[in-house]
Amino acid sequence: MIALAVIPSIILFIFVWRNDKTEKEPASLLLKLFAFGALTIISAVVIGQLGTFFLRAILPTASLLYIFIDNFFLTALVEEGGKYFVLKKATWKHPAFNFTFDAVVYAVCVSLGFATLENIIYLIDGDLGTAVLRGLLSVPGHVSYAIFMGYYYGMAKLASIHGDETGRKRYLTKALWIPVILHGFYDFCLSTQYDILILFIVVFELILSIVAIKKVRKLSRTDTYIDGANHPETRDM
Repeated sequence: MIALAVIPSIILFIFVWRNDKTEKEPASLLLKLFAFGALTIISAVVIGQLGTFFLRAILPTASLLYIFIDNFFLTALVEEGGKYFVLKKATWKHPAFNFTFDAVVYAVCVSLGFATLENIIYLIDGDLGTAVLRGLLSVPGHVSYAIFMGYYYGMAKLASIHGDETGRKRYLTKALWIPVILHGFYDFCLSTQYDILILFIVVFELILSIVAIKKVRKLSRTDTYIDGANHPETRDM
């Protein structure tokens, strides 16, 4: 069962890594991002539990407002915020971060660290059905959110290099909040226990995965040098 928890992450990482065609990233940095991404599950659990304790004191757990706050803020914001924190602290000033697609690789590494450890925890006592569902929806979902985070994070770095402070702030905001919204929406629909919403979110996640795959391939083709203006390998966006 542990193997089933890890295999989806390996497959998805290989897909993203193979699309990094301009310049491969240092293995030491990728391992660091994966490890620290996994560790963010600690902050997610601690903050989530504390938040839930206080939220239950003021709202009935069955109310839609409780479910909304729990999923969008205590789950999605805490988890994606932890990943974003690791991503920015470990890579923003790193000399290897010199192409826009690097940001996608970094974000996916952080996210897979979290998703892999989370999957292992879920599947220690889980069954084959849980493993299949998490392999088809949960882990790819984390990667899809990371691809959007990486895209906007790379654009923020490009804007920063070009002295566009407004663009840097705008893209960094999107790098955090778009994954939060996507993640929160997924969890919210599952938590409501309405069959129609559960069916809808399955379709939504499959479409999101397809969009994310296409985005990876497009970003790979348009990979742009961001550590200066006239690098010989620079490609047009």
